[in-house]
Amino acid sequence: MPLSTDETGPQWRRRTAREDVLSWFGWATGLAVVGGCFFLISEKTIWEFVWSAPREAADLGARMVPPDWSYSSQLWRPLWDTFNIATLGTGLALVISVPVAFCAARNTTPSTAIARPLALFVIASSRSINSLIWALLLVVIVGPGVFAGVLAIALRSIGFCGKLLYEAIEEIDVPPVEAVTATGASSGQVLTYGVVPQVMTAFAGISVFRWDINIRESTILGLVGAGGIGLQLSASINNLDWSRVAVILLAILGTVIVSEWLSAKVRGALS
Repeated sequence: MPLSTDETGPQWRRRTAREDVLSWFGWATGLAVVGGCFFLISEKTIWEFVWSAPREAADLGARMVPPDWSYSSQLWRPLWDTFNIATLGTGLALVISVPVAFCAARNTTPSTAIARPLALFVIASSRSINSLIWALLLVVIVGPGVFAGVLAIALRSIGFCGKLLYEAIEEIDVPPVEAVTATGASSGQVLTYGVVPQVMTAFAGISVFRWDINIRESTILGLVGAGGIGLQLSASINNLDWSRVAVILLAILGTVIVSEWLSAKVRGALS
């Protein structure tokens, strides 16, 4: 039964016959869509493989035990590359996303007709393409290696950082900006003393949060040749060396846990 509000507060009322029909029609339409999607998926699925998946997963897990711990000594350099890809990519993205965010925010953009639409287009374009796809393109353009990974992480992160930052800029308090403007300050001084101090905490939090995400994403870019520990993971999988795959997965897990702990500590210090 729907909820209505009047002077005495929220009141429950019974649906009308028309509302009941619309409700049942909505549920029927939703079930039809789900059923149609399931039919299309089933048509393209080899169910024999699905039914044997638990047995295959158990067999694969058995092949990973015991892990080849001697291989761990060869993972320090790839892990360092992964860390650098995430850190440098995040830093490059922040350098680009700050001016993009100021151009996208309604209260700081120099032009709502040109600069803001262009900034929003950059943000949307960056966010619509996954970092793995960026890496595939950049490996072709600049060649395989860490540099392609850094650029892929940066291009993916510009939209994320720019969107959150321009939303934070639009939510700033107006009185401090008006007070700085009333002193006869220039536009640059208004941004420096009226806007920037209000968004610095948000900027720091966004930076740390995106770096934490990029640590995860950079671990798989090597699958397409963009450097990092993903290169070793791809090579071990192709060679069916599952004991080494287990070591690599554990190393990735440890890296993610450490990055999660560091980002939580920094965010706690900022709050």
